[in-house]
Amino acid sequence: MPVVLFTGFPGFLGSELLPRVLDRSPEYRAVCLVQAKFIDLSRLRVEEIERSFPHLRGRIELAVGDITVAGLGQEDFSRIKNDIREIFHLAAVYDLGVHRELATRVNVAGTRNVLDFAQDCPELHRLQYVSTCYVSGRYNGRFSEDDLDKGQTFNNAYEETKYLAELELRTRMRGGLPATIYRPAIVVGDSRTGATQKYDGPYCVIRWLLRQPFVAVLPLVGNPASTRVNIVPRDYVVDAMSYLSALDASRGKVYQLCDPEPLTVGELIQVMGRATQRRVIRLPVPHTAAKFFIDRVPGVYRLMQIPSPAIDYFVHPTRYTCCSALADLDASPIRVPPLITYIDRLVDFVRRHPRIGSAPMT
Repeated sequence: MPVVLFTGFPGFLGSELLPRVLDRSPEYRAVCLVQAKFIDLSRLRVEEIERSFPHLRGRIELAVGDITVAGLGQEDFSRIKNDIREIFHLAAVYDLGVHRELATRVNVAGTRNVLDFAQDCPELHRLQYVSTCYVSGRYNGRFSEDDLDKGQTFNNAYEETKYLAELELRTRMRGGLPATIYRPAIVVGDSRTGATQKYDGPYCVIRWLLRQPFVAVLPLVGNPASTRVNIVPRDYVVDAMSYLSALDASRGKVYQLCDPEPLTVGELIQVMGRATQRRVIRLPVPHTAAKFFIDRVPGVYRLMQIPSPAIDYFVHPTRYTCCSALADLDASPIRVPPLITYIDRLVDFVRRHPRIGSAPMT
């Protein structure tokens, strides 16, 4: 039976994408490369998937390994190399505050190991790679799906290492590796249920507002009328990847899975205020001062629980285009839902699940 290899399971996107891929490829079975410390959680996720999709029972195998090790830490993978038709590489450190050494080891060296393995699979039809819109770094202007190296600087090691990993993949693609690249924007929970696995990014602001009384104070940097925050729900990213990855025409393409009409910071705060039932008082603060207070003044981070790297995205100068994604999704019913149509579900989920944390899976 042909094999689709997954990295990044049981992560936020991988857990939802896996059953979609198996559904659209009924002749496939999945092998999920899982770190040893996540094997118990992975077994629980497989059980959940098989309860929801009984026809997938017996088609998901877990294999303990590690992308940061040559050969993916799996001596036994020689048994499936000839069967692998597709690889979904989602494993990465998704954390704005990640240390450079860890980000380089996982996002760059780990991706290189996956690419080496992929080039050893003689029947591979496609490598599906999840990058990020933020390979743009702090590029000032419109950043298209054809853009990558624009001489940009980066806000953090996460952005830079994802950029370096995509550079590596582009080199392999020019050498003949069949691949497709997906660049999600900021991903939040499911637009239909609000469900998410961790509270980071926009959730930091939602939780800060919910901890305050009806009149809530929000320190704000930059010009809220000019900066835009590009947010998409998990179901859009998963639906789009599942559909696009099945197209022959998507081979060799880059898709930015982003909102073509993102809200400004000011509009986003208005929407969050309504959803949290708060009257938000904006307190202008210089960008560098805001980060200094969070990092250096005792008690500020503990009070607000907004990490300083997140502040950079309130003054982010890049606008993202998604012409290829929109064109190739046009024949499908898949569209980006406006944040205003599902923000209430995100907030309701936060209210009902206060104990979910913000730590990444590493």
